[in-house]
Order: sequence, then structure tokens, then C-alpha cells
Amino acid sequence: MPNETDAILRVLDGQGAAIVADWLKHGTYAGDRDALSQQDASRLLADVASGLRAGGPPDQLEAAAWKPLRESLEALSRDRAARGRSAGETSRFVLAFKKPFFSALQAQDGGDPALMLPALWSLSSLADQMAEWTVTTYQRTREEIIQRQQRELMELSTPVIQLWHGVLAVPMIGTLDSARTQTVMETLLEAIAKGDVRLAIIDITGVPTVDTLVAQHLLQTIAAIRLMGADCIISGIRPQIAQTMVHLGIGMQGVATKSTLADALQLAFRRTGLQVVPMDLPPATAMKKAPTLRTGLQGAGF
Repeated sequence: MPNETDAILRVLDGQGAAIVADWLKHGTYAGDRDALSQQDASRLLADVASGLRAGGPPDQLEAAAWKPLRESLEALSRDRAARGRSAGETSRFVLAFKKPFFSALQAQDGGDPALMLPALWSLSSLADQMAEWTVTTYQRTREEIIQRQQRELMELSTPVIQLWHGVLAVPMIGTLDSARTQTVMETLLEAIAKGDVRLAIIDITGVPTVDTLVAQHLLQTIAAIRLMGADCIISGIRPQIAQTMVHLGIGMQGVATKSTLADALQLAFRRTGLQVVPMDLPPATAMKKAPTLRTGLQGAGF
């Protein structure tokens, strides 16, 4: 005997084109450049019919028979999320499927009136789950986008700069947490492994506060750098940060610290046997005072 599934399929097969046209009319608004297309609506309608023919229960969208429909809903929701549209707009479009289907079911000739109410209930339950699925996918997609952007911002906010041959610098801005420390450590260690790096300068001028956790992260980074055969200088120790570290009992024993990046760079030059001298000195005097650095500047085209 016919059941509500047969009644739904009879409407979808017989009046599918009219349902799609009415769906687009009520599910989108004029002037929307990103409005869902006839292809989107037709594909969803075809997946609904395919799932019903495969025996998919209308109240269990997680069933295997609804996999094509779930994939279409996910693709639709991800595309809308990438365009910056809200989850509500997509779910409203899916829910707008109810009205044209109900109208088509009521207008159908030769249908069993006793199956109308069960068919309406089944289709309504399915449409509700479809709308919920798009919202869930949208939220998951937005979280993935935000996490990817956070990773990209974290990488951009911790650049490794080669100041001189064998001398690297990492200017840090913002809060130094565990995830960011791990990024700094990995980036620095990769740079050290690629070249002959003797010194790494970590500049914390842009770090607002240094507490026990931040200091621990810095010490872990320094330990990893030393295990790679390089040394480390911490610059940007402002008076407020110095006082805070003293009050908290945070020590940097064995670690060179400087108040400015310029001071740290001068220390790095001294440790590497270089000295900065004015270019207007007589050549003999400049070569006598800093032959290594002078030769390096001339070789670099300065």
C-alpha cells in the first residue's frame, strides 16, 4: 500500500520544476547577488528524492541513505560561509522549501487525503533537519576559517629576520602564550638549522607584560636554541617589565638581556667580532678599527 514516502515522491516527480521555481521565489530576495541558484535548489530536491527512494527515514538525516543530501548541504553551507553570508540566510532558504511543497501536495489530484498529514509531517521534519545541518556545517566552517586565520596571523606576527650573517632577530608583539611560543620555537629552530646561526635576538618590546608563564616560555625557547648550538639575547626589557620580573622572582641567569634592540645588536656584533664605525672615517682608520665589518659592508654593496 502507498505510504507517506510514496506521496512525497509523487509530488516531487510530478511537480519538481514548479516547486523549485516557487522555492527560489520565496527563499531569496530581489537584488541578492549571491542568491542561491536554480541549480542549487534542483540538486537538493533531487537528493531528497534519491534519499527517500533509498529508504532514508525523514526523521534521521544521519542515515546512510541521506549521505548525498548531507554532502550537498555541506557544500552549499561552506560556499555561503566563504562568501561571508550568515548561517541564518542559508537555513531560511532550506526552510522555505516547505511552502512550495505543501502547496503542491494540496493541489495534487488523485492523492490519498489520509496520507497528506503524514507526508506533510515527514517532509517538515526532514526540512528542519536540513536547515539544522547547514547551521552546524556553517559554524564548523567558520571555526576552521578563524583557526586558519589565527595561525596565519601568528606566523606573520613572529617573523624571523636575518640582521647579519649568523645573527637572527624575532620581534614579538602581543601576548606570548604556549601556542605562540611553540610557533616561535619551531620557526627559530628551522632557521637555525638552515644556516650558520650563532646568535638569535628575541625582542619583547611589543610584549605588554611578562609574568611567570611568559618567562617560562622564553626560557624554554632559549634552551631549545642552545641545544641547536646557538646562543640567545633577550631585548626590550623595559623598566616596568624589569620591576615585575624582580617582584615575581623571575631570574634570567645566564641569559644576556638588553633594554633595546639596538643594544642587543651591538652585543651581537661584539660577540661575533664585529664593530660598527662611521663611513666617513679615513679608510686606514676604519680598516684598523673594524676590518671585518668594513669588508662585509663593501662586499654587500654599501
